[in-house]
Amino acid sequence: MPLWKKLWLLFSVIWVFVGLLHVATILALADAAERGKAWTPIALTLLVPPVVYGLAWAVAWLRRRGGHED
Repeated sequence: MPLWKKLWLLFSVIWVFVGLLHVATILALADAAERGKAWTPIALTLLVPPVVYGLAWAVAWLRRRGGHED
């Protein structure tokens, strides 16, 4: 497995864990009117890792295409 995939996996696990803690804190401490604020961290928790994977894949593809080896 290439290094960038290992680093992405580590980043994703940490990102999701911290994001879920953030959401749990909002839901546990907010009253009913403020619970809607939890949707932004939920969306970011689910969307950021695939976007980072896509960017890392594109960089790796461009490096291979340019003659660089990983």
